[in-house]
Amino acid sequence: MERDVEANIRLDQLMNSDEYQLIKRIYQDYTVFVYCTSQGISTIQYAADCDIEEEEEAEDQEECHVRYTSRDDVLTELKEILNNIPKDNMKKSMEHLQILNCCGLPMVLVGLLRSPDIENKKIAKKCIRLFLISPQTNSCFFLPSSIQNQCATIVLSFCSFFNNTAYDDERKLSRSCRKTLVSILKSTAFSNRPKYFGITRASQLIVDLYSFVQEVTWKLFDSLHSTYSRDFEEYALFSLHFRRVIEEHVKVKGRSLPFNHDDFKEDDPYYLEEIDRFRDLLLSLVLIVKQCLRRWDICIRGAGGDLRSNNGWSYLLSILKELHYTSKLYVNGKEILSTAFREFPQTLSYLILHSNRGDDHLWLLKCDSAIDIESRRNLIVAMFPEVRHDSGKLHKMVIDRPILLTQSYERIAHVKARSLHNGLFVEFKDGVATGHGVLREWLLLVCQALFSPENPFLGMPGGPSKIFPSPAKVTDQQLKVFGFCGRVIALALMHKVQVGIAFDRVFFLQLAKEKISLEDIRCADPVIYRSCKRILEMDDDFVDSDAMMLTFDWEIEDSGSRETVELCPGGSNIVVNSKNREHYVDLLIQHLFVKSISTKVACFARGFAQILCKQRPGKNFFQSIELKDLDCVLLGSNLPISVKDWKAHTMYEGYTEADDQIHWFWKVVEGMSMEQQRELLFFWTSVKYLPVNGFSGLPYGPYPLTIYKTSGSDDCLPSSHTCFCRLAFPQHRLSYICQYVGFGFGFQ
Repeated sequence: MERDVEANIRLDQLMNSDEYQLIKRIYQDYTVFVYCTSQGISTIQYAADCDIEEEEEAEDQEECHVRYTSRDDVLTELKEILNNIPKDNMKKSMEHLQILNCCGLPMVLVGLLRSPDIENKKIAKKCIRLFLISPQTNSCFFLPSSIQNQCATIVLSFCSFFNNTAYDDERKLSRSCRKTLVSILKSTAFSNRPKYFGITRASQLIVDLYSFVQEVTWKLFDSLHSTYSRDFEEYALFSLHFRRVIEEHVKVKGRSLPFNHDDFKEDDPYYLEEIDRFRDLLLSLVLIVKQCLRRWDICIRGAGGDLRSNNGWSYLLSILKELHYTSKLYVNGKEILSTAFREFPQTLSYLILHSNRGDDHLWLLKCDSAIDIESRRNLIVAMFPEVRHDSGKLHKMVIDRPILLTQSYERIAHVKARSLHNGLFVEFKDGVATGHGVLREWLLLVCQALFSPENPFLGMPGGPSKIFPSPAKVTDQQLKVFGFCGRVIALALMHKVQVGIAFDRVFFLQLAKEKISLEDIRCADPVIYRSCKRILEMDDDFVDSDAMMLTFDWEIEDSGSRETVELCPGGSNIVVNSKNREHYVDLLIQHLFVKSISTKVACFARGFAQILCKQRPGKNFFQSIELKDLDCVLLGSNLPISVKDWKAHTMYEGYTEADDQIHWFWKVVEGMSMEQQRELLFFWTSVKYLPVNGFSGLPYGPYPLTIYKTSGSDDCLPSSHTCFCRLAFPQHRLSYICQYVGFGFGFQ
């Protein structure tokens, strides 16, 4: 039997030579079973061309007649075979399942199903269901889930046989096969494909999977305007696996991605017609998506930018995400999508604004030219839980100002992260104010206290606003503060509060699990940077003369004591020379800026990740964004406040813009320093650092700020309601305004 010869060759690839002889008997048993089953039970005979040794033929032929005397014996034997598959060894269990597939079991069972004998059909259905998941219960009919996921190749074969079947009695079985395949693809880590698809070649998987990719894409064409999500979910699932198997196929053929479609010819060793067609599907889907964007653009403009949100918007963003990753397979693939982004920037911003919380659309941040500042901020904030407005669900805290940091640590670090996901309700002891203004004030004050230059836990070598974990040793209790810091920073992002803090590049890269290079430490430690730079630029002869007297160690000082640390085993005896100096610099950087703070960074990342939606790994968040995007949301604008913009976003109650008091007020504001203006803004709104796009970025409507006239006497002082950004201003004379605005806030 040709199939058996080929199966033997492929089987040999599954194991080393010793294992091969051990497993060969299993293969022979399975071959007997499959062959006998293929005879339709009623005419069981054993053919001489089975791949069994001559001396064993008579014995096995007799065994075949004895074991398979009725149809029920086939089902019983298959159950026994499956029950005997090792369940505690994934490698061995995959070997058994791969043997069944190599022997042609799926084809034989489908052949029985399509035979004219009704009893054969019944037995075939029962045998096939042993590999499937029940549509009603979503649980396996027979196999444990650990073995079920390894049946991917067998189930894929069933799906291929039943795809677009014309037989009514096969359609229900086809749906079960399809659902099982989808379940396996969802649960498998595709980076470990051999664990689930065995030795099946990537090229064969491309052929087998393409029909499903094509089918779900066509379905998506028809339902793109609907809020029904299953079509998209299946499209994304099959497209993901198809992309990755293409990547594997190209790598096996010794090529790299992206590849140039114009050079993709039939005589190329990695050419497959399905890969060519996949690109055609991509282009067709992009055209339909652009049509949807155009229609929505017309609707949004017609509604004056106030169109009711639609669940389909989030699905469209998800489709764009899958198209984005698919386009990376091809040279100039990014341009395929970027034209759509550039044509409909307003629609894209609207989709981002109304996307579901927790949906990961951070990939859009890579599309620099198409995403505006406000949309970039919305994308980052969307990774955090949505703040609730129901005060009954908020995490309530009463903070005593004199012990603000200590009490805040107790209220935030010691509670379950989930209790912080709905948002915070903060009030200060002996204070009367509550609401968002108090929350903004608390977040700013806590961050100022945590990341001040005097704080022993976080140093700021890159500037007064940049944070970087101090390499100094800390106790276990002090280490927990870094987890608290991570939570606080995440809460500031979640509540859209700019706290005037920026991450040093080295700190940011560590959170993203990226390697630190020499150029990365330029701001973190200019002295070390310049020293390392000089070592690398020195003349080879000078370095080899050992004039620097450098070895692979480093002297550190901690708590007044000095200690020499080897950068590598035996480093004290390794002299730095022209050939190893790059390695020396790299080890030094890793020691000073990675190893010395790695535990603190891990604690910070853990605290930060606990606030993210679904507690995603923090590294995924930081890997998906740029440092400038984080600065945009967390630091805010570092530019001088524009008084003109301030005035343009202020409205008046009881006053008019032409009143003398208002004129005098703005004249005084214009004469303030930048820090004084920030203090006034903080008194008025609890916002000290504006968003990057200025007052228009404040989430309080087109006129976020209000000055209103109080009904008190002329002697009462100005007051504010920070939750509503309202400044209460009595009808003072100019001298009173200057006295209070110039001195009362403590500006001078």
